[in-house]
Amino acid sequence: MPAASTTLRMLAVSVIASLTVTGCQTFEDAGVAMGRSELVNDLAVRLDRALELTYSADYQLPGGQSAAIVQAQDPARSAYTYPGGRLTVTPEAVTRCTTTGARPQCTLVAPPTPGGKPTVTLFGEANQQGLVTPPVVIGLLTAAALDPQAVIKQSDTTVAGHHAACVEVQDSSGDFTACVTTEGVLGSFTGPVDGKPMELALSRYSATVDKDAFDPPAGAGVVDRRPGGS
Repeated sequence: MPAASTTLRMLAVSVIASLTVTGCQTFEDAGVAMGRSELVNDLAVRLDRALELTYSADYQLPGGQSAAIVQAQDPARSAYTYPGGRLTVTPEAVTRCTTTGARPQCTLVAPPTPGGKPTVTLFGEANQQGLVTPPVVIGLLTAAALDPQAVIKQSDTTVAGHHAACVEVQDSSGDFTACVTTEGVLGSFTGPVDGKPMELALSRYSATVDKDAFDPPAGAGVVDRRPGGS
C-alpha cells in the first residue's frame, strides 16, 4: 500500500486511540473529550474511506492557482499536484517532480516499505505549496481535540455540488475551518499551517481517473535513484 494510504490510516487510528483514553479526567472532562473524539473520529473515518476509492479531485487555491489529488486502486496509487510540482506514490516508486522550469524534472526513489512507519514529511512540499493534505487536517483536529481551551463547532455545507460536514476550530495555535464531503474527500480548508495562511476549496470531483494520471509529466527529465535504477 502506498505511503499516502498508510499514513492516513495510521494517523486516523492514533487520533482515535489518543482521544478515547481519558486517564484521570473527571466525568465532566471525559464528556468533553468524548464529544471531541467523536467529531474527530467521524472526519477521520470519512477521510479513511476515500483511500479505498478511485477519484480525481481538483482544488482552487488563492490567486487563481490550482491543485489536485488523484487516487486509483488495484494497485493503490496516489498523485498530488500543486503549484510548481507533483508527488506521485505507487508500489514502484515515490516520484517528486518540479514543474517551474522550462522542462519538468522528476526524481524517483524507492517506495516506502509496506507496513512501515508512516511520516507526514512525505507531503511536506505539497503543504508548503498550498495543497493541504488529509494527514495535516487530521493532525490539526487531533491537536484541537486535545486542547481544553479549543472551541469546536460543527456545520454542514455544499462544496462543488457535494454535501460536506465542516468543523470550525478556535484555539491558541490558530483558527481553522475544514470540510469533508460525504464521499470522504477533503472539501475545503481555511487556516494556518505551520504559521502560513492556507486556503483551498474543492472545485471538481470525479469518480474516474485519467490513464496517465500517475506518469511523469510529458517531456520530463527523469532521474532514477532507486536501488538498481539508472
